[in-house]
Amino acid sequence: MALRNHSTITEFILLGLSVDSHIQALLFVLFLGIYLLTILGNLLMLLVIKADSHLHTPMYFFLSHLSLTDFCFSTVIVPRLLENLLSQRKTISVEGCLAQVFFLFDFGGTEVCLLSAMAYDRYAAICHPLLYGQVMNNQLYMQLVWGSWSLGFLDALINITLVMNLDFCEAHTIPHYSCELPSLFPLSCSDVSTNLTVLLCSTLLHGFGTFFLIFFSYARIVSTILSISSSLGRSKAFSTCSSHLTAVSFFYGSAFLRHLMPTSGSPLELIFSIQYSVVTPLVNPFIYSLKNKEIKNALRRTLGKFLQQYR
Repeated sequence: MALRNHSTITEFILLGLSVDSHIQALLFVLFLGIYLLTILGNLLMLLVIKADSHLHTPMYFFLSHLSLTDFCFSTVIVPRLLENLLSQRKTISVEGCLAQVFFLFDFGGTEVCLLSAMAYDRYAAICHPLLYGQVMNNQLYMQLVWGSWSLGFLDALINITLVMNLDFCEAHTIPHYSCELPSLFPLSCSDVSTNLTVLLCSTLLHGFGTFFLIFFSYARIVSTILSISSSLGRSKAFSTCSSHLTAVSFFYGSAFLRHLMPTSGSPLELIFSIQYSVVTPLVNPFIYSLKNKEIKNALRRTLGKFLQQYR
């Protein structure tokens, strides 16, 4: 029975955000604007960091890869969401759904690793400023970045390989606007205990493991900042990590709340999902540019050079 059902299931139905056509039109305009701003902001961040030699440091190397990850993460989610809002048939092929699950795992896992690497970079800069060049050398920060991409890919590969062995029954409606791994388990007529165990282990190791590293780094950072005697020194030290701390709060807060909730398609679940998968890639470039004088100065220099070329 399972094999026969699996052979007939070729697509899933994504219920999306609303069944009201007028609300869908408004949501389409809203998310199209968000996506265009996300693409513009992250590509501009990549361009400025690449073009300005003052930003060729470990911190901005991490930031450039974070922007690339946000660009990819948003591109996996939002175009499919926009298509769903315009289409009468809210369907996605099984292969397309599994591909979306894979890339969400890949880029999401890479992002949490990059955020933890950036926390370690801030720890080294604030707690060991005189040894920062030795601690965060070229070899180490390159290993941290490529290690982040590799861990994200490996985590996604392990989970998606197990999902590809599942058989799906007649029920093929996903109460969501995208394919996320927990949403697929109720649709399977196979035993998903192994999948749930692997997902739990990867969440604990990848999600909570990186969160622990960030928490430990910031515990040491706060301790160091509080030991600085002058208020001006404390303010300068805190300003160097405030942008990163804001980005971590946005991503981890909403992602943890989303995945700790049961998959039901409730409005609160969808809000948390939108926050970490759509809103966070949008706001990250603005968080780092608005709070960072070096980024703002580099942006002015880059725009100035661009305008001079066309005068």
